[in-house]
Amino acid sequence: MTSGVDQLTQRQQELLKLWLPGAEVVKDHSWGLVGTTVLELRHDGARFIAKAGDESDQHIARELRAHRNWLGPLTLRGRAPLLAQADEAAKLLVTHYLPGDLVVGSDHERHPDTYRQAGELLARLHEQFAVEDDDFETRAKEKALDWLAKPHRIAPEVVARLSAEVESWPTPRVTLVPTHGDWQPRNWLVQDGTVSVIDFGRADLRPPLTDFARLAVQQFRSDSALEAAFLDGYGGDPREPAAWHRNRVREAIGTAVWAYQVREESFERQGHRMIAEALAVG
Repeated sequence: MTSGVDQLTQRQQELLKLWLPGAEVVKDHSWGLVGTTVLELRHDGARFIAKAGDESDQHIARELRAHRNWLGPLTLRGRAPLLAQADEAAKLLVTHYLPGDLVVGSDHERHPDTYRQAGELLARLHEQFAVEDDDFETRAKEKALDWLAKPHRIAPEVVARLSAEVESWPTPRVTLVPTHGDWQPRNWLVQDGTVSVIDFGRADLRPPLTDFARLAVQQFRSDSALEAAFLDGYGGDPREPAAWHRNRVREAIGTAVWAYQVREESFERQGHRMIAEALAVG
């Protein structure tokens, strides 16, 4: 192994050599905006995906939790990657390669059947179990205010309006389920017409409606037929209006501030648009 491996820690390199001796790096799939290295490897005639986190990484632990506890309904159908090896302390995991092409940017991104399948998969993930939580809304409220206290380019008068609204929110008990955290075509694959899902680095227990957030501000916004197909596959719509509005505002704030921090101007523009749209219906 050479290409891409030098981004890993010494311990991560040692573990990969132990688990996949003599493996060849086929491609570096790292996104570049976060400290996660993603390598496609070939070993003994099979392909694998290795994910390694840097010192500040929190995604590997989340993804490993999802693999160990929540992905059975998807992996049994061959619709999510199967875990091969992992070391949480080293922030390293290896999954069996899941074949397929990314949906984002392809013709499949505009096809309703893609969204019907994605809705069905999301329902399988969500329906495994549910827990009641008295503190989720309080934590989410505090996080939104913390985002607003960080450096960003949101106008002062908009910050004042957002802060006042967030401060006024109630904090009711909510139902949490296993969620993906970034459910959108960027994390969907299609192989021979079948949709599968990857990248569980943001997986956590959250309200079901949170997994609708990315789609609502992107693909659903431009084509209502995609939203209808997704809801048909999912089997309903969990977006209770008041809770959905709070989530829209939180997502908008987080997108604008995070994108500014990582210097991703297209996402930052999207975040500012999301803020304007959320406040317009608030």
